[in-house]
Amino acid sequence: MFVPHTFGIALLMIFTSAICWGSWANTYKGVKNYRFELFYWDYALGIFLIAVALAFTMGNTSNDASSFLNNIRAADRSNFIYTLAGGAVFNLANLLLVAAIDMAGLAIAFPVSIGIAMVVGVVSSYVLQPKGNAALLAAGVACAVIAVILDGKAYGSLTRASRSVSRKSIMICVISGILMGLWAPFVTHAMTQGNTLGPYSIGVFFTLGALLSCLLWNVYFMKNPLVGEPVNFGEFFHGPASGHMLGLMGGVIWGSGTVFNLVAANFTGVAISYAIGQSAPMVAALWGVFAWKEFEGSNRQAKTFLGLMFLFYIVAILLIAKANKAG
Repeated sequence: MFVPHTFGIALLMIFTSAICWGSWANTYKGVKNYRFELFYWDYALGIFLIAVALAFTMGNTSNDASSFLNNIRAADRSNFIYTLAGGAVFNLANLLLVAAIDMAGLAIAFPVSIGIAMVVGVVSSYVLQPKGNAALLAAGVACAVIAVILDGKAYGSLTRASRSVSRKSIMICVISGILMGLWAPFVTHAMTQGNTLGPYSIGVFFTLGALLSCLLWNVYFMKNPLVGEPVNFGEFFHGPASGHMLGLMGGVIWGSGTVFNLVAANFTGVAISYAIGQSAPMVAALWGVFAWKEFEGSNRQAKTFLGLMFLFYIVAILLIAKANKAG
C-alpha cells in the first residue's frame, strides 16, 4: 500500500485533508430546495464509496501483509468494532454540528464545537499514542483553538443583527464538539492495539460505520429535526438530480480528505495529523472570502479578526509540525 516515507509527503497529505474537510460543504451551498437530511444520504454514500475505491487502488499496490485485503484478514475483530463505532460517533457529531449552526449561527456553533473537538481529539489520541513533543503540540493546539474562536468572531462581525442563543443550542454545540473529538481515539486504538488495521482499512470501516449509522441517526433527525419540520424519506426519491450528484460529490471530497489524513497519521501519529487537519475552518473561510464573497463590504473589525485567524492557524501548523520533529 502507499504510505508516506517522509514528513514532507505526510504534511502534504494532511494539508490536502484539511482542504477537503474545509471544502465539502460548498457542495451543499449549490443545492436548492433540498433538505440537508436528504442530502446527507448521498453524502454518506459518497464518503464510503471513495474510501473503498482508494483502498483497492492506493491501499492495494502490492500483495504483502500491509495491503488492504491481507490487512483486513489478519486484523483483530475488536479493531473493526472500534472503527465502526468511531464512524458512528463522527456521524452523530456531524449531524449535530449542522443543527447547531442552524440554531445558534456559525459565529457560536463553529468555535464551540470545533474548539472542543480539537482539544478532545488531540489529547485523547496523544494519550493512546504519545508521538511528538507534548509541549509543542499543546501550544499548537492552543493557537488553533484561538484561530477557531477568531473565525467565529469574524463571521459574527459581518452582521449586527441580534440572534437569541438558547441554552439548548449551546448544549448541542458542546455535545457535538465532544463527539467530534471522540472519533479520533477510536481510530487510534484500531491503528495501535493488537493486530492493527491499516489506514485504508480504517477508512473503509470508519465510513461504513458512518453510512450504517445513518439508519439510526439520520432517520431519527428526519422524524424529529432540531430545526424545521419533519421530512419524509419518500422525498429523497423526488429530489433534484443535481442535489444527489452534489451530495455524492461532497462525500467524495470529505472521504478523500479523511483517508489522506489517516494515511498521513500512519507516519506522524493520529494526534498530529488530526490537529493539523483541523485547520479546515481556515480553508472554509478562504472559500467564504474569495468564492462566496461573504466578507465583501465587511467592517474593519471583521477583517481584523479574519487576519488574526489566519496568523494563529499558521503559527499552530508550524508548532505542530515542529512537535513531530522534536518528538
